[in-house]
Amino acid sequence: MENIVKDFLAIPTTCISDAMDGLNNLHPSIKPLMENYKLAGRACTVKIPVGENLSVLKAIREANPGDIVVVDAKGDRYRAIAGDFVIGMAQTLGIGGLVVDGVIRDIVGVKALNFPVFSRGTTVAASGKAGVGEVNVPISCGGVPVNPGDIIVGDADGVVVIPKATEQRILVLSLEKMKKDELREASISGNPEAIRKHLDQLFS
Repeated sequence: MENIVKDFLAIPTTCISDAMDGLNNLHPSIKPLMENYKLAGRACTVKIPVGENLSVLKAIREANPGDIVVVDAKGDRYRAIAGDFVIGMAQTLGIGGLVVDGVIRDIVGVKALNFPVFSRGTTVAASGKAGVGEVNVPISCGGVPVNPGDIIVGDADGVVVIPKATEQRILVLSLEKMKKDELREASISGNPEAIRKHLDQLFS
């Protein structure tokens, strides 16, 4: 894992979002299947029509270890882009996680893999394999532009996209925000007087 990806993995998505003024947050309905899931890695993007998933398999084959497969499934909630078999293959090949603007299925089996999956939910219906779709092209996922190589970070609060062109600057701002939050928490935690002073400053 690249050092910058490791650094982002240690930062809450809330801090990263604040560093980007909330401009690159995926739709809040795209959430981890389990609250403890966290991921960070470079985007391997997938563009598919509703009800198709062959390009998801192509992405799993072509992605580098540690990459996050990010799927533009148009927000469809009826047909799953993957189940436990496909997601198990991704895990075995070293993929860092799956983010989909759509749904998955076989939720019990997927959770048993302990592999970070972020989606709009689950369904019972499978997708087809007509071969329509594209891999590693610019996409929109959860209302946010995603380009191949952008850094994707996800945790219990949601998913953020860090554009490759600004990742170093966003890292600095995110670390500053995290440090500021930690200092603020330490200064008022368990201290009623400090809390009142902080609140008074907000309304002065």
